[in-house]
Amino acid sequence: MKSFKIVGRFKDESQLDTKEHPEGAVAFKEPKSAKTLSLIGSLISVVILLLLWLMIVTVHSDFKFSIWGFLLAYALIVPHEFLHALCFRGDVKMYTALTKGMFFVHSTEDMTKLRYVMMSLCPNICFGFIPLILYFIFPQLNILGTLGMMSVAFGAGDYINVFNALTQMPRGALTYLSGFHSYWYNPKA
Repeated sequence: MKSFKIVGRFKDESQLDTKEHPEGAVAFKEPKSAKTLSLIGSLISVVILLLLWLMIVTVHSDFKFSIWGFLLAYALIVPHEFLHALCFRGDVKMYTALTKGMFFVHSTEDMTKLRYVMMSLCPNICFGFIPLILYFIFPQLNILGTLGMMSVAFGAGDYINVFNALTQMPRGALTYLSGFHSYWYNPKA
């Protein structure tokens, strides 16, 4: 990344950088507002949390929820966004919207579908799936089970982005952000 700037509180879309759309750019079919995205993300997060909880207690009935794992998951929210930022080559800005339950990074850089998916999943793998897998190997480490479960659930917004990229972008297309919305285009067109 060229530069990283913590902007602070996200008030509305006018704060976000925009980009001139390349010829043939197509907007992703996605929620039209941050509020709607936050609501959908929250619902997905709760479903993921419940499913992971059921999976964990089914495999390890003696699982005990760890307050330290819970607190660590919350402490990793900013590093989660920083891992996203590290995947960009251009300028990146970080915003907070605590009342909407959101932290996010923003850049108008073009990305391939694979790089976009990897950027979206990177922190969820590092802070969620790896600790969860380690918990299943070492079940005495309840802190890892709780950390993994919470961190995987916190990635709901990222999973929405991955789903949109995988289902809407054709092979060879590039994606970018402009304002609050994602777009894709075929650079060979």
